[in-house]
Amino acid sequence: MQNALLIGLSRQVAFSRELDVVANNIANINTPGFKGNGAMFEEFIGKTAREGKLSRRDAQVSFVRDRASWVDMTQGSMVRTGNPLDVAVDGKGFIAVQTPAGERFTRNGAFQLNAAGQMVTSEGFQVLGESGPITMQPNDRDIRISADGTISVREGANASAEAQRGKLRLTAFDNPGLLKKEGSSTFAAPANVTATADTASRFVQGSIEKSNVNSVLEMTRMIDVSRNYTQVANILQQQSDLQKSSIEKLAEVPN
Repeated sequence: MQNALLIGLSRQVAFSRELDVVANNIANINTPGFKGNGAMFEEFIGKTAREGKLSRRDAQVSFVRDRASWVDMTQGSMVRTGNPLDVAVDGKGFIAVQTPAGERFTRNGAFQLNAAGQMVTSEGFQVLGESGPITMQPNDRDIRISADGTISVREGANASAEAQRGKLRLTAFDNPGLLKKEGSSTFAAPANVTATADTASRFVQGSIEKSNVNSVLEMTRMIDVSRNYTQVANILQQQSDLQKSSIEKLAEVPN
């Protein structure tokens, strides 16, 4: 009986973890550049609560254990915004940004300008170009971002000539699945992941990449996990009631 309770408890912990992952995906459905997460579980062979005289094989119980989570790196759909500071990446590349923790990478191209004229992410991280942070001048207008990331502007109201303010840096990784997610749409590159300049991906100005989370699928997963969690909870309650009833009956047996 104790083994049934332990097995059920391990399954509940796994369902709780999976529910957290699904809930986070649903919460970020509208976050540009967000990449959905999935949960990974594995079988864990443990000993029974009381082995007694059982054989070695019979004394083993199969539990479930939370192993890890993984990130779905598939590209999300693009949506047109018309904002000249918005860019979507068509391809597998990542935009380099500067954070307090160091250089990081993102697919969230919903950029804006801070008080110093620097192009930053929604979190306030500086967007990096091939020569450092991208900075605009107070009289810049008609910002244009080409497919290769070159940023051009017109200086002043009557300026006819274009000036360049840098070129967005795109980075590709040999195994993007190993990137470590930090926050909703920012990634860190571990030492064992090779980064290279990405010349295959292209920028699309005035658009952003939507989250790649399938809302219908995630809601279905949430309902399914919630039902399974409730079923296991009912089984555990039945086992607990059975144990309580057995103890009560044993107490009624005369000495």
